Amino acid sequence: MAGLFQRHPRYAVLLAFLLVSTFYILSPYNTRPVGLGSLSINMNSTELQSRLIRAEHIYDRTKQQRNQLIKKFGPTPDKITNFPPDVEPWPPYTLWDYLPAAFNCPHEVERHGALGDGGKWICGLTRLREKKNCVIYSFGINYESSFEAAILANTKHCEIWGYDFSVKSFGPEIPWADQSRTHFFPYGLAGKDSHGPDDKNPMYTLESLMRMNGHTHIDLLKIDIESWEFDTLETFVKPYLEGGSKHAEGSAFPVGQLSIELHVWGRSFEYLLKWWENLEYVGLRPFWTEPNLVYQNYNRGGSADLAEYSFINIKGVNAYNRDL
Repeated sequence: MAGLFQRHPRYAVLLAFLLVSTFYILSPYNTRPVGLGSLSINMNSTELQSRLIRAEHIYDRTKQQRNQLIKKFGPTPDKITNFPPDVEPWPPYTLWDYLPAAFNCPHEVERHGALGDGGKWICGLTRLREKKNCVIYSFGINYESSFEAAILANTKHCEIWGYDFSVKSFGPEIPWADQSRTHFFPYGLAGKDSHGPDDKNPMYTLESLMRMNGHTHIDLLKIDIESWEFDTLETFVKPYLEGGSKHAEGSAFPVGQLSIELHVWGRSFEYLLKWWENLEYVGLRPFWTEPNLVYQNYNRGGSADLAEYSFINIKGVNAYNRDL
């Protein structure tokens, strides 16, 4: 056989090619497990900061384009309609066209929880996998906890505080072994406290709940509360805006990542734009969005008033923008 290959070296080349091809075809495409632990992106602090800076440059250009679009079709925010009729001036851009999720998450992005309604797109959950004192808040449970179950399954120390006055517990998706890391309360989230003896449903501000729980930072905040999100975050963000008490102290907005469903029923473009710009001011940057097509399917003929957004906070120090 050796003599044959010496007399005909092209046979050796052909045999080597066949062996390599066979190995490639029969081998798995990725021998590492698909589990979340294998998805973490190993990068040094310098690389992470470079990615964030580059993503912010891109996002700044998007904000400039937004202002140009408003000037073209407004020319001021009060003249913009969220969902205009199909008449001149064309094209009839919607609210969501002005608010693209144009920030590039510097980590892996993965949907956690059920497909359709319930799951959320998260940036860099691996950053929380080993984190001690990991705090998650979830508002709006509705007996569907596939998202919360996924977070618990893919982190070692995270605990979840869940709130929903319309149900009595988390959903059945959370296994018994992880329930010790969950804390449920039948409270609602609002822009002001209202939980006296005469209040049918106890409502708390986010600041009040954090104070009650002894928390100064939330690693991941999920909000799905049927339009209460606007008053809630308007109140929570206000101290961190210019002129606010937290801003004067130099305090960073205490949320690392926000996953939220927006319900824009009855809100003007002018109001929504200002609310959005306040989120941007405190450091929140949208990296993912998707319309609620379940709602749109049974609301045919109506406006696309619901959309999911995910944000990370680029300011201050948190698990997504620094190596803790």
